[in-house]
Amino acid sequence: MKLAKEEKFKITNMVASSSLGLELDLFSLATKIKEIEYEPEQFPGAIWKFKEQKATLLLFKNGKIVCVGCKERSVIEKTVSKALKILTPYATKIITKKKPVIDITNIVAAAALGMTLDLYRIAYKIKDVEYEPEQFPGAILKFKEPKASLLLFKNGKVICAGAKNEKEIKIVLDKAKKLLKPYAEKE
Repeated sequence: MKLAKEEKFKITNMVASSSLGLELDLFSLATKIKEIEYEPEQFPGAIWKFKEQKATLLLFKNGKIVCVGCKERSVIEKTVSKALKILTPYATKIITKKKPVIDITNIVAAAALGMTLDLYRIAYKIKDVEYEPEQFPGAILKFKEPKASLLLFKNGKVICAGAKNEKEIKIVLDKAKKLLKPYAEKE
């Protein structure tokens, strides 16, 4: 992953929710569509893995869905549209024929701050930082505005989670760079 000095990032996963406007019989769907798994003892929804989009849909009886694994909104839209087209003939009830509204609920992105971090000092000096190196090699820095978290690693690489759009990711990375600069190790 090659990133420039400024806060560039690479989206690694997006999570979105929506409603298809259908009532579904998950057991019946799992018997008719081979890519759908349904084991209600383990999870109340069905799991549908798409190979070509590299996306996974969690389907619920009330037609609500959660889409994970995509890196772009356009792929989420394509996946939801395809699912709606395939599932509509199997629906036990059609609640609405409106196009589903897609809500991005979480974006995960990777970036590099371009500095080596002293995680012990950061955890000691900055509030809202959790660091337990015996359990995990990264520190967790939480932001309230926008609401997102950064996993910080000594080498300056970070994982951002919780942002709802790219603007929020940029804001969090910019805030982190300013906040952490005094704790960068001298090279």
